[in-house]
Amino acid sequence: MKKRDNSYRALSRVLPSMTEEELKAALTEELEGLRRVVVVERLHQRFTTARARRERSELMKELER
Repeated sequence: MKKRDNSYRALSRVLPSMTEEELKAALTEELEGLRRVVVVERLHQRFTTARARRERSELMKELER
């Protein structure tokens, strides 16, 4: 996370607006830094949801061809 407020509460406020790239960067930063299990789980959950949404959209566009 770019913001230096490292609390879980701060994370929960910014998660909904984070892009897939921002989520991946935040996950990497957490793994290299504080390594909090709950934060890694939450970031990974949100990241995989964002990735699945993008991949599904790409698949649906492929079907439209």
